Amino acid sequence: MIFSSIRLRRARHALVGLAAIAALAACGGGTSQFDPFVAQRVFAFGDEMSLLTPDGRKYSVNATKTVTADDGTTTVSLDCVSQPNWVQSLASIYGFVFAGCNPDNVATPQAITLAAENAKAADLALQIDVQVAADGFRFGDIATVLVGVHDVIDLYKQYPTRSEDELNTLAGERGHDVARQVNRLIALGARVIIATIPDLSLTPYAAKQRALFTDTDRAALLSRLTNSFNEQLQLRILPDGRYVGLVQADLTTQAMVRSPGSYGLANITTAVCLDSVALVDCSDKTLVENGTSSNWMWADDLRPSYSVHREIARLAIDRAQNNPF
Repeated sequence: MIFSSIRLRRARHALVGLAAIAALAACGGGTSQFDPFVAQRVFAFGDEMSLLTPDGRKYSVNATKTVTADDGTTTVSLDCVSQPNWVQSLASIYGFVFAGCNPDNVATPQAITLAAENAKAADLALQIDVQVAADGFRFGDIATVLVGVHDVIDLYKQYPTRSEDELNTLAGERGHDVARQVNRLIALGARVIIATIPDLSLTPYAAKQRALFTDTDRAALLSRLTNSFNEQLQLRILPDGRYVGLVQADLTTQAMVRSPGSYGLANITTAVCLDSVALVDCSDKTLVENGTSSNWMWADDLRPSYSVHREIARLAIDRAQNNPF
């Protein structure tokens, strides 16, 4: 029975993988635009990977700059423009800024974040409700969605009280919940860039869990839960590149681990931010020895450094510019 279950699971994953490839072809290319889509506004939904605080901090490694006054004294301050998170990079191709990082004091920033720290799939509907209650959506709006990391971690922590089969089912249901909201955004008039969640089995958190527990390979368990979430998300979104562009952050993080040198990475296993510093306060002044946001993959145990944001942004920009929105 165990081997049958494993074979069934592998077969199901293979079928879903084929479906994901088909969805990617539909959502990520295959057709070209006659007139390039130019966004009028960008909305960021999800968790802290898409969040800028009101003072311009991101939940990754924050860049700093040194300012020298006329009297020769120097001060170090936040540089919110450098090392942008993925949604900042996407917004910047249209010349948009977020209110939290607006050095030129643009009167009405056209990039708006409704993302929230620790947000889960269930919070996405409420974030969208906020914009619906404001002035809704219209043609020319791009909505980015990246959420689900905290769902998978929440479910993982219920093991072994709940069986893996049950947790995989629940993870899939949460991925389906996100897909419903993506389709809702499309129905409301937005074009959507949807990102899968990174492969959590590759995080420093997973490595620590594997070392702490011997009942099963905890990193492998996190991988299967990530897959269950992402598979249902990809299967349930509208597979039409005119409305949605798919960014597979899970495959991106896997590729970075397989070939770190290709991405300029010196470390793919541990966090670059000091443990004593909250992630939102982490900067290039509070890193481990020899660490930088560009050559380390992870900022803390779960959240990526700039190197990952850069790669996700590259794919998101490609989708925004080349999908026939």
